[in-house]
Amino acid sequence: MSKKVIEVRWHGRGGQGAKTAALLFAETVMATGMYVQAFPEYGPERMGAPVQSFNRVSEDPITVHSGIRNPNYVVILDSSLMKSVPVTDGIGKSGKIIVNTSLSTSEIAKKLDTDVNQIYAVNASRIALKTMGKDIPNTPMLGALVKLIGTLDINGVLENIKTKLKVKFRHKPGVVEGNLASIKMAFDEVGN
Repeated sequence: MSKKVIEVRWHGRGGQGAKTAALLFAETVMATGMYVQAFPEYGPERMGAPVQSFNRVSEDPITVHSGIRNPNYVVILDSSLMKSVPVTDGIGKSGKIIVNTSLSTSEIAKKLDTDVNQIYAVNASRIALKTMGKDIPNTPMLGALVKLIGTLDINGVLENIKTKLKVKFRHKPGVVEGNLASIKMAFDEVGN
């Protein structure tokens, strides 16, 4: 496997779209010609229970088929999980943690007992409510992840996602536009 493998672990609650975001991210990255994996990890969870999803991205074929133990990026869709789930497990000193929260990065760093320079806060719930009218933080967090990875063109990402969402929501153009606006808004806000 290439040394340029990017591994992402998504933390959310059932119904927040962690699995959907990982799959959408994978489909978008695959359209750029890179190799990807996207897979969830859950059992008989119900709505609101903690869930995880994963992505691997590489310029070379991916031959590893296992859970991700040392992610480069951790995406936390629900900040309440920081109290009950070991969200920072396996993240190295160069890893980045993106949290859906209204807290400051220093407040999050204290809660997670980690370096403030690893933390990126984006209020994805606020963005989702503003752009889609519902607290569904997965697509805004996808935008934040794209920004922090830094190798994907946001305009290409938006076009690819627009194409995919137009198929799924062909009779709901407002859903498509709301999701695209949320991705772009989070992309613009994270890290600033």
